[in-house]
Amino acid sequence: MADRHLISVLLENTSGALSRVVGLFSARGYNIDSVTVAATENPTVSRMTIVSHEEAPKIEQITKHLNRLVEVIKVYDLLDNDFVERELMLVKLRAVGRDRDELMRIAEIFRARIVDVNDKTYTIEVTGDRGKLDAFIKTVDSALILETVRTGACGIARGERVLRA
Repeated sequence: MADRHLISVLLENTSGALSRVVGLFSARGYNIDSVTVAATENPTVSRMTIVSHEEAPKIEQITKHLNRLVEVIKVYDLLDNDFVERELMLVKLRAVGRDRDELMRIAEIFRARIVDVNDKTYTIEVTGDRGKLDAFIKTVDSALILETVRTGACGIARGERVLRA
């Protein structure tokens, strides 16, 4: 059975770098569950977090290939040590009548924030690990869900371990 991996990649913030990394997965038929990427504190370096469910040997192989790319600075599988993982989800919900109070209560329980309100909808921001976001979706009446968008996972090693250029 394939294991879940969070691969953190530091790479030069250049045109085409993202497509070359993703292309390595695609060329080998490996699936990417989610990918997040943004510049770091150094605007010339980006950090990419890739979530993939693949066998460990396949992840080792793709890691070796990633390290050969000119733009890649460092590659690290966060699951090798303790880490913190977060994902962001925005959920637009039908909120009329009694549902408004119930949705506010659910948001409070999940420590979520209502970020947009009008007379018929709430947009709620939920941040946490994927289990928390999945639990929020299961808790809300599915008939009330109008739209969802999720960022995908990002993660960082716990403690003093640092991934820097």
